[in-house]
Amino acid sequence: MRTSALPPLDMHAHIDTSVPAHDLAGLGAVVFAATRSLTEAAQAVQRHDERIIWGVGIHPGLARSHTGFDHDTFTQLIDRTPLVSEIGLDGKSRVPMDRQQATLRRVLAVLARTPRIASIHSYAACAQVLDELERSPAPGMVLHWWLGEPALTARAVGLGCYFSLNASATRKTTLLEAIPLDRVLTETDHPFGDRSSRPPLPGNVALVEQALARHHQMTPEDIRRIVWRNLATLVRDTRCAAQLSRRVRSHLASLPS
Repeated sequence: MRTSALPPLDMHAHIDTSVPAHDLAGLGAVVFAATRSLTEAAQAVQRHDERIIWGVGIHPGLARSHTGFDHDTFTQLIDRTPLVSEIGLDGKSRVPMDRQQATLRRVLAVLARTPRIASIHSYAACAQVLDELERSPAPGMVLHWWLGEPALTARAVGLGCYFSLNASATRKTTLLEAIPLDRVLTETDHPFGDRSSRPPLPGNVALVEQALARHHQMTPEDIRRIVWRNLATLVRDTRCAAQLSRRVRSHLASLPS
């Protein structure tokens, strides 16, 4: 298969659930879209966009996301998607850390039984997030916009984590050196992490691909192929292919074995 046939892959972006389907189709990318609460997620999973994978999220930094969390509702929603995004801990939030940890533990307990690809927020709480993942291991964990020091990154690699990197993260050479290529994914974190991209749109991971290619002395096409292979491994390990759209499954099936 020609690498150019693979679309850009954005593992973490925020998109309003009311954006028309034809606008999102025009992005030309496969985008894993994060939500912040179960209320937003319930709207998102009703959509049937071929290239947008809508997540079920409980953003750790928002009090309303914790008060609105319900175990049964969460469990029902993830039956309709391969993605849990975004979850985690936020060390700068006003939400008490013990409250954040309690919610995350309930989520991880479900994911231990029903694995999904999970995009994890860890701002100012990298070590605490790894503590929780170690406490309740599950496949499919992707650390989004990871800022951990090399020792923490090595610990995360040992726990089986993947890392979705945006343009800001790729400026950190020590981070790129610490993450194996078979754990790398690309993201924008639109509209927060792609302000240097032109245009700043979900799915526009060109700067990330270029930075990774320079660092590893590869081509951007090489990086895109590796990222898609890494996604294929995540899908296999979480056994969530049935929740993907036919279009995304076809991209995965076209990858060389």
